[in-house]
Amino acid sequence: MTIRSLLTFTLLSAGTFFLTGCSDSNDEAAVVVSDSKYDLGYKGLTFYYPNQSASQAHLSSLSDAQFNALEPMQKLQVADTLLSSLFFAYTQRTLEEKIASGTFLADLRQGLSQEEMDVTLLEEHILDDDVFRQSNYPQESVEILSRFYAMDKLDRYYFNNWIAYILTQTIMFSPAYELDSSHSPNIARVYNRLVSFLEDESGMRYTTYVHMMSEDNWRRFRSPEDNGREMMEIFLMEENDAKVPLAAKALQNWKLDRDNDTLVVGRNENSEPLELFGVTLYNGDDFYREMVKSAAFQTTVTARLVSFFFPNASSEKQGTIVSSIVSSTPETFQDILQQILFSEEYLLHNRRAKSAEELFFSLAKKMEFRHRRTTFSSFKGALEEMHQASMKYKLGKRVRVPLDTLSFATYHQYIREEMLLRQSNPDRIDEYDSWSRQGWDIHFIDNAQFDFNRDDELGSFDSYVQYLFKVTIMRLPTEEEMTLFKDHMFYEEDGDTVYNYTFDMFYKDNNNTYELIRRERNKSYIAKIVLDYISRLERFYMQEEVE
Repeated sequence: MTIRSLLTFTLLSAGTFFLTGCSDSNDEAAVVVSDSKYDLGYKGLTFYYPNQSASQAHLSSLSDAQFNALEPMQKLQVADTLLSSLFFAYTQRTLEEKIASGTFLADLRQGLSQEEMDVTLLEEHILDDDVFRQSNYPQESVEILSRFYAMDKLDRYYFNNWIAYILTQTIMFSPAYELDSSHSPNIARVYNRLVSFLEDESGMRYTTYVHMMSEDNWRRFRSPEDNGREMMEIFLMEENDAKVPLAAKALQNWKLDRDNDTLVVGRNENSEPLELFGVTLYNGDDFYREMVKSAAFQTTVTARLVSFFFPNASSEKQGTIVSSIVSSTPETFQDILQQILFSEEYLLHNRRAKSAEELFFSLAKKMEFRHRRTTFSSFKGALEEMHQASMKYKLGKRVRVPLDTLSFATYHQYIREEMLLRQSNPDRIDEYDSWSRQGWDIHFIDNAQFDFNRDDELGSFDSYVQYLFKVTIMRLPTEEEMTLFKDHMFYEEDGDTVYNYTFDMFYKDNNNTYELIRRERNKSYIAKIVLDYISRLERFYMQEEVE
């Protein structure tokens, strides 16, 4: 009997796999090597692929020319849709400068392929226990959330971390830490492996192949029958029960040891030929490898990501988007996700609720939000209460943004009370354990952010309120809304419109220091009233179509 090729994968902490083993002269070579790493493969499974360029996309992208032709508020809306989808934002002035360049979309896309951040300093920063509390909540999730707050540039490292986060929220790669057999280190193992593979330009087929063979995946689906069935359903949308016994036969020597939750691959490997995925296979390695090589894999992964970003689109619309992307033969997760993010369909015609992460992290950047040491442990807990916990559920986030009354009320309460109505105390800037450190920075409402005119109190007020609306919901307040605010913050005296004492941005006093303190305090009162109102608007929580 011919000795089959042996292939041993050794997983290092960085997520890199080394190939060792041998094959006899009568068997197919296990590894194909050439001068280019993009030709490196194993039995028809190519390991590495370069990411596609923008010109290779088949799903129509929004061009800079189309973007520049939009109305000013529409540009802000589209820019916010794209940036918040990436858990990012710029301050209003910086965003308007980038939009005015005329190459906003091209510049952003190019930035996602370049290295800008000092990753070593970044990772040391988020592990600084004096700044970000190192806890057991689980800490792996808290570190990931802290990282998105700490990353200040939209570069390649940021994008790869974002992709890993998106994938681990889905049914495909969820670490499922809600299960007794899965533990918090599995969060880090799955997430970090994805980031490492993305950094190394690993194709999505090879990345998924390694994941399916991992102990982390077997902690979620723990028997040959369960694992085989779920992998075919998740990655091929294959629900033919007649194929499950064949998958279980191929995986008959694989099991999760019940005593130690450890994956064990035994010696009782199947030797009977099995017909699956249009080929003849024998063992677990064959099963996983041939699954990801199949055409259905590419279509299924694309469909799952499309449904994640277009949850309210009709099945026909989703199918059209999937077909367009698949026709470009994407081989990396970046290929799929960049086509979605920069598409006309997504930026102009998609309507969906924003996830808590999209709103939290984008607001944090817009408002120059300052965290306290426990902010991200608290945010992690709030996500649990919102039923939006990331990486927790066995089948991922089946509903990306739960909108039942209790879940949404918790979502609203957290954003309103922990972000919008909290101003950071500048005297506590170096005290990370101080409760009053958390909140938006005083620079968020600096006079330079809007048209502050000492000779035009009403005009300054209008500009200030308009600024707060543009920053948060990318539209101007209506006449009715402005009347509402003015009725609350002004009164009539001798035919003149006069500030209410509490909201007077132009308060005067002989003591210049006290005058400045009062003006800034009153300005913050205005901001909190306006932001409180905005927190109750549907649009605040929505990605809207461009009208």
